[in-house]
Amino acid sequence: MKVDVFCHILPKRYKEELYRKAPPKFYSSKYADATQSLIDLDARFRVMDKYSDYVQVLSLGSPPPENVLSPTEAAELCKIGNDELAELVFKYPDRFVGAVASLPMNDVDAAVKEADRAIKDLRLRGVQIFTDINGKPIDAKEFLPLYERMQYHNLPILIHPRRQSNTPDYPGESTSKYLVWTIFGWPYETSVAMTRLVGSGIFEKFPNLKVLSHHAGGMIPYFAKRIQISNDFNEMRLGLRYETHLTKSPLEYFRMFYGDTAVYGNTSALMCAYHFFGADNMLFATDMPYDNQSGNRFIYETIRSIENMEVSAIEKNKIFEENPRRILRLPV
Repeated sequence: MKVDVFCHILPKRYKEELYRKAPPKFYSSKYADATQSLIDLDARFRVMDKYSDYVQVLSLGSPPPENVLSPTEAAELCKIGNDELAELVFKYPDRFVGAVASLPMNDVDAAVKEADRAIKDLRLRGVQIFTDINGKPIDAKEFLPLYERMQYHNLPILIHPRRQSNTPDYPGESTSKYLVWTIFGWPYETSVAMTRLVGSGIFEKFPNLKVLSHHAGGMIPYFAKRIQISNDFNEMRLGLRYETHLTKSPLEYFRMFYGDTAVYGNTSALMCAYHFFGADNMLFATDMPYDNQSGNRFIYETIRSIENMEVSAIEKNKIFEENPRRILRLPV
C-alpha cells in the first residue's frame, strides 16, 4: 500500500462558501478552477484508479482560511470543510484512509477547539497550518496552546508553505517574477518556519510534538552542514550563541521534523532528505493534484523517484506505508 499523506481537495460546500465569502480574485481560485480533480471526485477517482495500491490522506487546498476571512467566518468555514473531509473518509474508506483538519488560526482559542473537535468527534488524523499566520511567525507565543494540544493528541501538524506572487523578489518591485515566489519561495518559507520552531525552543518545550515539513524539509537537508558550521563559527569564534536556551545543537532539533517526499520526482533530493531525516522520518506524499495531469504526474513521478532510491525494500515500505500509518495513527 502507498499512503499519500499530503494531497489536497476542495469539497463542494467548502468551495462554495469559500468563493462566496472570500474577497474576489484571491490567489488560489485559478488553481481550483483549472484543476478538475481538486473539486470533482469522479475526475479524482479516474486518476487514483491508475494505481491499485494507492490511497490518500486528505487536506484542504489553499488559501489558508485565516488569510481571506475574519476569525468568525474562518472558524465557520473550517467546520464545514472538516465535516466534509470526515464524510469523504467515511464514505470512501478504500480511497481515503484519513484526513487532517483545517484550523482558523486567526483565533487560536477557536483553532484549538476545532482541533479537539476534528480529532475527537470526526476522527481526523492531524491538522494543517501554514508557514506564517497572516504575517505572524509560527513560533509566536500565541500559538503555543495549539502545539501543546497536538502533543497531547499525539498527532502531527502538517506545515504547508505560504508565499504569494505579490511578495516581490527585489525591493522596488511590486510582484514576484517567473514563479520565483512558489518554486523557490515556498521551500524558503518552509525552511524559515522550521528554523523558527527550532530556534525558539518549541521542540525543547514540546519534545514529543510531531511536525511534518512539506517538500522534504525545504532547504534544511541540503544546507545541513552550512547550518552546523555557521552555528559553530558564531559560537566558537565570535562568542555568539543565538539559542542559549537550547540544550541540543540546532541540527538535532531539525532532525525531529518529519519530511515528506513531495519533490516531484527528484530522487537525488529524496536521497538528500533520507541522509538527513532517516527512513523512519520520511513519509510518502505527492502534493496531488496541482500538476498538468490533474495529479497523475505527481503520483507516478513521486512513486518512481522513491522506487529509484538506493535504499532497502524495507525502508521504501516504511516511507510508502509504515511511517504514514504509525505517525498519523491510521487504521491498519
